Amino acid sequence: MSTVGWRRTHACGELRARDVGSEVTLMGWVARTRDHGGLIFVDLRDRAGIVQVVCDPARSSAAYEVARGLRSEFVVAVRGTVAARSEETRNPALPTGDVEVVAREMELLAASRPLPFVLDEADEVSEALRLRYRYLDFRRPAVRDRFLLRHRIVKAVRDFLDAEGFVEIETPILTRSTPEGARDYLVPSRVHPGRFYALPQSPQLFKQILMVGGFERYYQIARCFRDEDLRADRQPEFTQIDLEMSFVDPEEIFSVVEGMLAAAFGAAGRSVPTPFPRLSYEEATTRYGTDRPDLRFGLEITDVSEAAARSEFRVFRDALEREGVVRALRVPEGERLSRSHLDALPEIVAPFGAKGVAWARVQSPSVWQSPIAKYLTDAEKEDIARRCDLSPGDVVLFVAGPREVAREATGQLRLHLGRLLGLVDEKKLAFLWVTDFPLFEYSREEKRIVSVNHPFTAPRPEDIPRLESDPLGVRALAYDVVLNGTELGGGSLRIHDPALQTKIFELLGLSEVQARRQFGFLLDALSYGAPPHGGIALGLDRLVMLASGAESLRDVIAFPKTQRAVCPLTDAPSEVAEEQLRELGLRVVLPKP
Repeated sequence: MSTVGWRRTHACGELRARDVGSEVTLMGWVARTRDHGGLIFVDLRDRAGIVQVVCDPARSSAAYEVARGLRSEFVVAVRGTVAARSEETRNPALPTGDVEVVAREMELLAASRPLPFVLDEADEVSEALRLRYRYLDFRRPAVRDRFLLRHRIVKAVRDFLDAEGFVEIETPILTRSTPEGARDYLVPSRVHPGRFYALPQSPQLFKQILMVGGFERYYQIARCFRDEDLRADRQPEFTQIDLEMSFVDPEEIFSVVEGMLAAAFGAAGRSVPTPFPRLSYEEATTRYGTDRPDLRFGLEITDVSEAAARSEFRVFRDALEREGVVRALRVPEGERLSRSHLDALPEIVAPFGAKGVAWARVQSPSVWQSPIAKYLTDAEKEDIARRCDLSPGDVVLFVAGPREVAREATGQLRLHLGRLLGLVDEKKLAFLWVTDFPLFEYSREEKRIVSVNHPFTAPRPEDIPRLESDPLGVRALAYDVVLNGTELGGGSLRIHDPALQTKIFELLGLSEVQARRQFGFLLDALSYGAPPHGGIALGLDRLVMLASGAESLRDVIAFPKTQRAVCPLTDAPSEVAEEQLRELGLRVVLPKP
């Protein structure tokens, strides 16, 4: 079980007809064996692919005897000659299907225990089992190829940014806790008892300081950590492509990011049309019910509050009297929506706070088949038909309620119908910039205004005079890049004036003392000639997920956590020895059940 004296000459998956007659040495895993009346065929697999090895006792009895004892996932080394396969035995499904290797020598390098699941049938077993034995899951070509693609995408990103004059700089993993954003992961300090580091949620402050330091263009493939509840598109530790630039406006940032994404998706064999379309936050949320709309299909939303205000339909009137809205969604070719489809729609919007969905089948602008038709005059129907551009055969759906509830509910209704009616082009890449986000929003939980993005985001210059009088009306120089309804990343121009940064802290409820204690190092840096600067962070895991067609971030992260933030392979997090806790001056107090 040794390869001393053996040197691999080729990868299994790279052999082709041009190699016929070559003497080769291969090493890899046994994918399967077949005994065909005196000849044993071994499908040998490595990272590059699979090739067929033939063990013929007439040519090498020693190799044949080794092959007789092989089982799936044994590791072997083979010396032999590349031969052409006969026409009737060619395998066009394999890149190596025109050739085989006739074994002269075979060495068993490692045996394998019986597998907990058959690799070829792994899609039928639970994700938990596959992640528990992730090293076996990696041997599956579909899984392996995702990580090879991830490697190519990262290389394409690095090559592009290098050509654009960016410098890759690493920022600290052990840093200080900040009060904004998600919960931090805390790391106790043994050297400084009672004090804690925090794992970074992003390199935000460090990359701004690098701009003050004069590097002008920085990037990092950065590891980040957030202690938050998990979903399919969330992980407690993740990787982002982090950029920052000095002396730029949003247009230059957009151009760089679009070129970078074109290079990244080009590594996946996908073409990215540029420039990307743009919508303001207000336009996106009004027309699509979300700030990350999926533009692979239409179905735009229309506000019909003004037309509905005159109707006798109590649901509309009640919502509007409470300063809510009525929003409508036109569905062309409405005959595809059955009555059972329509009756199920309230279940779609209920989780978002909406009371229900009203509907109408349009026969003409003033003739509707609908439970609510009797509450609307012909003039009111015609007004709604004009605003929604309704045609005979359309179905129009209505959601009434508080502004945010109606917005989110109709946005989810649109996505549901896009999938239900098969309107989504799964092969399309629909990129979009969403711009002009609000700078602040009101937190009912904290009973104060909070930053929509982070407190270092610059307001639009023309809105600065309204910071105190109308803070919720101030727009930010912030932007998100969206792909197929998923936010790939977000960024902004940053505040580079220490006086303005101090004012923003004040509006967020931080006293001068608190601001100095938490962000004094940033305020000091900004006071020494900070250039105008801005940047963006894009989720690498999400990017690879979308480029590869994976269904979850866990599919493109080598060792992901579950939705309970547990590593199935190592069973982290784990308990630690009492001695370790004492050394750190800590004790564990479990919450009461």
